[in-house]
Amino acid sequence: MKNIHSYIKQHENRFLNELFELLKIPSISADSEYNPQILQTAQAVADALEKIGCENIQQLTTQGNPVVYADKIIDSNLPTVLVYGHYDVQPSDPLELWDTPPFEPIVKQTEIHPEGAIFARGACDDKGQMFMHIKALEFLIATEQLPCNVKFMIEGEEEIGSPSLAPFIKEHAELFKNDVILISDTGMISNTQPSITTGLRGLSYVEVEVTGPNKDLHSGFFGGAVANPINILSQMIAKLQDENNHITIPGFYDDVYELSAEERSEMAKAPFDQTEYNKALNIAKEEGEKGYTTLERSSVRPTLDVNGIWGGYIGEGAKTVLPSKAFAKISMRLVAGQDPDKITQLFTDYFLSLAPKSVKVKVKPHHGGKAYRTPLDSIGYQAAHKAYSETFDKAPVPQPSGGSIPIVSLFSDVFKSHAILMGFGLNSDAIHSPNEHFGVFNFYKGIETIPYFYKHFTELYTKNA
Repeated sequence: MKNIHSYIKQHENRFLNELFELLKIPSISADSEYNPQILQTAQAVADALEKIGCENIQQLTTQGNPVVYADKIIDSNLPTVLVYGHYDVQPSDPLELWDTPPFEPIVKQTEIHPEGAIFARGACDDKGQMFMHIKALEFLIATEQLPCNVKFMIEGEEEIGSPSLAPFIKEHAELFKNDVILISDTGMISNTQPSITTGLRGLSYVEVEVTGPNKDLHSGFFGGAVANPINILSQMIAKLQDENNHITIPGFYDDVYELSAEERSEMAKAPFDQTEYNKALNIAKEEGEKGYTTLERSSVRPTLDVNGIWGGYIGEGAKTVLPSKAFAKISMRLVAGQDPDKITQLFTDYFLSLAPKSVKVKVKPHHGGKAYRTPLDSIGYQAAHKAYSETFDKAPVPQPSGGSIPIVSLFSDVFKSHAILMGFGLNSDAIHSPNEHFGVFNFYKGIETIPYFYKHFTELYTKNA
């Protein structure tokens, strides 16, 4: 790519300032109080796409938040890349744990990012990474080097499971028709060892409610004679896993894709230091399913985790109450072969079977999605491999991710094209946590690498046509 380094250098301050303006808007999709800011952000994304020379810009209506569409079609005979990203962000709670306000972006040096990192909610997930694509296309259009057609689908509900997107993309399948889907909503191993995410885990997310007496009771008068929903809920949750951290739900593992010895050997080649991992998290020892490594447990094995649990009195001081209700939110990360609807039903049946007659139990399903695997022999993966190799001067490592982007497998089903996950964040970037950040190096490196993907994908596509 001619002049890419000089172009980025010339405009780097403007790129950063424009991203800051986007990060200042609290586009929290989980809280309806922020609906005006959601619409403001969608407009800001549309304006940014128009500014760089995109065409047919629309804010398309869904059952929820709008999807921003834009394209740059240069030749119908050339391949089309669909860029997917999201402009919504996670809630910023707990605010007291942020070192600086979450929606007042600032660059600060860190041990991992000596050149500086952008601290703000959405810096890495996903405004910063989504904005890389806009700036990369700006370079290609401005320097007349765009080798293929590009479409954008930027949605506003990813952080709540994209509930409106499935019917939306089925309805607009022709508009978003593509030859490959490019997504930067994942990470890489390090700034010196790039990696390409080759798979995502699926998800089944449920909320459970356990009800005992019809009202809160005095624990002195009724304790020991009436079921305590918190006690019962804790006992039920404890039965969901055995002493080897193996999930006990009948049928849970029936459809799990088991890695071959060769695949496990390839995974083991990724650089990983268990001692450093534990140190970074301030834990004395790792924990997980017996018989698997930390990398395997966190990417290619299914899991079950309690994400929240509450009930009774949690205020200051003491209140001797036997609560009427107890609640928990539970997520199950799924792997290739597992169907989220089936897993949700298996969980529901088993959890209800664990309940004693002294309580009533409800299971409320939330969002979910299937796992996804990128074929390493696809031209999309090969193009990404060439792009990273060119800009990092080092071949990327294929690496499955433990995270979930529920809509990705549906994209593949609807569009009959592969999703390529080119992430530039790091595991240490604290996404979904206080002090989320994104390295300045990573931001600019993404802008540099993405155009090479377009170049190599077009060449491989044309060669294989």
